[in-house]
Parts: sequence; C-alpha cells; structure tokens
Amino acid sequence: MFKVRKAAEVLLRKERIVTIKNMKRQACPGVGPGQSLSRRRVLSGCAACVGAAGLMGTPDWLRAFPGGDKLRIRVIYALHTGVQDRPDWPNKGFDFNPVMERFNTELAKRCPDFTFIPSMSTGPEQAQKILEGDKAADIDGYLVCQLNCWNQVVQTMATSGKPVLYADFQFAGSGGFLVYTAGFLRAGARNVGYVASSKIEDLAEAVRCFQAAKAGGPGFDFAAATTRVRTSRTPKPGDLSCKPDALKTLSAAETIRLMKASKILAVRDDKTGPNTTMMTIPVIQIPFAEVNEAWAAADKDEARAIADRWIKTAALVEGVSRAEIENSAAMYLAEKAVMKKHGANAITINCLGGFYGGHIHAYPCLGFYELLNEGLVGGCECDVPSASAMVAFGALTQGRPGYISDPVIDTAGRRIIYAHCVASNKVFGPKGPANPFQILTHSEDRQGASVRSIMPAGYMTTSVEISDSRKEILLHQGKAVGNDPDDRACRTKLVAEPVGNIEKLFTMWDKWGWHRVTFYGDLKEPVRGLADAMGWSVIEET
Repeated sequence: MFKVRKAAEVLLRKERIVTIKNMKRQACPGVGPGQSLSRRRVLSGCAACVGAAGLMGTPDWLRAFPGGDKLRIRVIYALHTGVQDRPDWPNKGFDFNPVMERFNTELAKRCPDFTFIPSMSTGPEQAQKILEGDKAADIDGYLVCQLNCWNQVVQTMATSGKPVLYADFQFAGSGGFLVYTAGFLRAGARNVGYVASSKIEDLAEAVRCFQAAKAGGPGFDFAAATTRVRTSRTPKPGDLSCKPDALKTLSAAETIRLMKASKILAVRDDKTGPNTTMMTIPVIQIPFAEVNEAWAAADKDEARAIADRWIKTAALVEGVSRAEIENSAAMYLAEKAVMKKHGANAITINCLGGFYGGHIHAYPCLGFYELLNEGLVGGCECDVPSASAMVAFGALTQGRPGYISDPVIDTAGRRIIYAHCVASNKVFGPKGPANPFQILTHSEDRQGASVRSIMPAGYMTTSVEISDSRKEILLHQGKAVGNDPDDRACRTKLVAEPVGNIEKLFTMWDKWGWHRVTFYGDLKEPVRGLADAMGWSVIEET
C-alpha cells in the first residue's frame, strides 16, 4: 500500500503579467530550441500547489490514494488554482474543482483496472516535486490534463522516461496544449501521447495504452499507440462539398501594389517606433497614449449614435451596459482618428496589456468589428504578422475580412474551432450580407464589450498565418459547419471541418504560434499565386 506523505510545502509566487507575444520567442523547457508559445497575453503565476501527495485543505479526492496491484497512474492537472483568480482561458472565476472531480470519477468508472492518483501543479517547480516524490511510489505513467493554457507541467513529466498521456481540457488549456504537443511531435518523443477530444470515452480508451506500455517494456512507442487509438476514434471526413461562393480575387501584381500602399499602425506599448515593414506593408508603431488621447477627445454625440446603431442591430446585448457600449464607440472613433492621422488602413493594438495596464480605458473589440465591416483592418493583440495577413489577403479578396482566432481542435467531431472575441459580421465583404452578431463582455475577464459573430455555415474557408523572416505562408482549409456557443473562452467560435489530414494539423503550432487568420472562400490557388509573385513559399498544415 502506498503511504501518503505529509503535505508538501505550499509555494506562492507574486503574480505577474506575461505577454505571450514575447513568451513565444523564448525556448520552452522540454519543447526544444527555437520553438514558441502563442502570442496570446495571459496572466501567469502560482497559487497554492500540490506536491507528490497533495496539500492540506484540498478536496478529499485530491488526498485519496487507493492501493492494490492495478496500474498506478499519476493524474496531474496543470492550472493556476482551483477557482481561477485571473483573466485567462476559460475565464476569471471559473471553478475547476467540479471539472477535476468529474475527470476522476469518470476515469475510475471507465478504467477500473487502474489506480489514479490525482495532483495539481502550476508549473515546472511543482511538477519537479511531484516527480521526485514519485521515485519510490511505483508509478506506471502520467496523465497530464492541461486546464489553463500556459502552465508548463507536461515537459517535466516527459523527462521521467515513463509514458505520458497529455490531454486538453478544451476552451481552457488549448493554446498550451497545441503548442506543447507540436513540440513533442517535432522532437519525436516516443513516450508522450496525446488526446484532443471533448469525449471522456476517448480519453479513457487512450488511458489503456498504459497497459500496452507496461507489457511492451522499455522502448515501447507509447506515442504511436495513442495515435492508433486517436485515429481509430476520429470520424472519417464528412461531406465537404460547399455552397457556391462568388469570390473574386485580384491579380498578384495588383494585390502587391495595394499592400505597398497600405499602412499598419502597431500599438504595442508606450513607445513610438521603430517603424518596419511586414510582407512589404509599412508598419508604424505608435504609443498607447496617442490612442488614449483620441479616445478622450472623441465626439460624445457621435459615440452615442454609433452605440444606438450597434444596440439596435445586435441580436443580443447581454452583460454590457449602455455606458460601456458608448465607451467602445469612442474607442472606435479613436481608432479611426489615429488611422486618418497616419494615413493607415489597419491598426493592431495590444488590447490586454493596454487595458490591464491602465493605458487604454476601453476594449477595442467593437471598434475592430466596425473597421472590418468597412473593409479596413482592426487586428487583435498587436499581432503584426496576423494584421499583415489581414491586409494582404483582404486586398486579394477585394475586401473580405480576416478573422484572427485562437483555434481549438476536437477530434471527437473532426472539428477545428476558431475562437476569439472580435469578428466581422460581413464575412463576404462590406457589400455582402450581414450575419447575426451579439454584444457580450470580453470573455476572459467578463469586462468591457466584445463581439460574438454567428458566422454562416456551409462555405469553404481558408486559414493562414505568415512568417516574414522565413518568407512563408502557412495555410489550411475547412468547411464552416456552425458556431459553438460554449461559454468558456472567447465569444466567437466558428466551427469547421478541416480539409485534409487532421493529424497533420497538430504539427505546426510550436513553430507558428497559436493565432490563425480565417477568410471565407477557397483561397488556396490565389494565395499560391501571390506567394509565387513575392518569392515566398506556401506550407499546407493539413
């Protein structure tokens, strides 16, 4: 019988805001040099965490250690704290305790020939303590469940040499899960397998690979075993025929001319410059203060009129006050003012850093929604590569808006879900039909105002990302099949069935980051034509 050790030391760190755009450029422990995190800004830091055997004051299930001759699997939940105390996916205030209890109960019921020993960890320090405590515990393997995006736990467990099953709690841990999984795939880690399914049944089936690993002995390819289970349970492609789409594209030469005539304003911090180019598009860096001053000077009557129109045309306004919508309208006017001042047709703002740092006083989400509907570009998180893709392929498609998102992959339905809190509701361009939209709070902190766009189903979409330094365009396609209303994570959630190999879709996130930019329309050949004209390469990720 495994004896429970006394509670491990509670480690507390000061909370710190980490900009994922900067984190993505740092090597990730256990992932490999040159591999990257997402651009998305999250808050990271430690709360009370669990050592090898748990902590006093935690739920009973976290201190229960059944014994016997069954396979012993350490389950580690990678997260900030039991009840989320900061803005991040899935949202501030989210209670993970019922989620963890459900996982424990379901796994015990579906896998009665295993003993599951649950723990929590906020990051590598706590993960290392668990690993050290398990040296004498006869642990047969590790199941790491990514509950928040960027808590680096699985990397430490992978160093154990024992089989590690890595699972995503979708719309919560998906960013880190995709980036870290791609890193393991790139490194050829044979002891790390993964599950990206919304069905607990799929996780339970993958857990049985631990039995095969124990029977197979040293050198057993656990990653390959979990791949066989995952692919056998992923549905075959459905009907990928799409509704007619009267897409008209410009020539590569005309697109390049429009790109060079464009200008992107990048609002990253409180500094001006240095100015650069991206895909030949001029990029001008301006400080938060310039946008904030334009917001303060915005015409109040005009802002009220814009707010009236938004409220009247929205299918739903929920959790957002009239005053906040007027505040967002003033931010839209500020965006237009600074764009006019600099002769720009695009702006991308470090919205989370600016808002949480007190540099700006309204989320730019509704303003970006309005810009996109006008054929201009409003880009999230001061993501200049994604904003450049929006400018370039918006020009190519004669005004179709790009949709920046944080994707989630669910093999249970063979789906990719593109999630963010900003989107146009005129996906075919300013002169096209409008789809329904809702005004809700920004999801992660339940503050401000953002947009849920209910995008049309049945059409082909093309998702891209660009690397200016490598002169590469990443591309995949999917048939839009609906919108996911899940309250976790970002408000807009366009659901698509990928065209091609969904397994390959797991392989690029460490190199390219989390964001993708989605356009309605079959843009594969026009994108290839533009890339050829620029001397760039196109990489298909499905």
